[in-house]
Amino acid sequence: MRVSAKADYALRAAIELAGAEGERMIKAARIAEAQQIPRNFLDNILTELRTAGLVRTQRGSDGGSMLARPASTITLADVIRAVEGPLAAVKGVRPDDLEFAGLAAPMGEVWIAVRASLRAVLEATTLEHVVRGELPLAVRQLATGPDAHAPH
Repeated sequence: MRVSAKADYALRAAIELAGAEGERMIKAARIAEAQQIPRNFLDNILTELRTAGLVRTQRGSDGGSMLARPASTITLADVIRAVEGPLAAVKGVRPDDLEFAGLAAPMGEVWIAVRASLRAVLEATTLEHVVRGELPLAVRQLATGPDAHAPH
């Protein structure tokens, strides 16, 4: 799986907002500097996160961004979906809607399994987990498994 720069930046921006939970609005410049995200890119991402209902924004001298709901209720999957759409799509089509012919027929199940694997990690991990450095046990086990760091 390839993670786009947009998805990576969106996650990092959301994590910065989660780390500032309880504070007032956070300026985009602070997020951009902390995570080394190009400002124009960040502004577009914050707009998409706001449209998805994950972030609240406010203009003006007291303006900025903040999470629209608690970090404990926002999963990494929520953030990725907000900026990229479905977690697993083949040529832009959801795995459930794919049909393969002949010998390739089982590929539909393969792509559904890939999506399920992504969900197992990304839907189980919230912004709060990341900010606290306390990832779910299943995620930690996958990350430290014998094949976790294999190059391919």
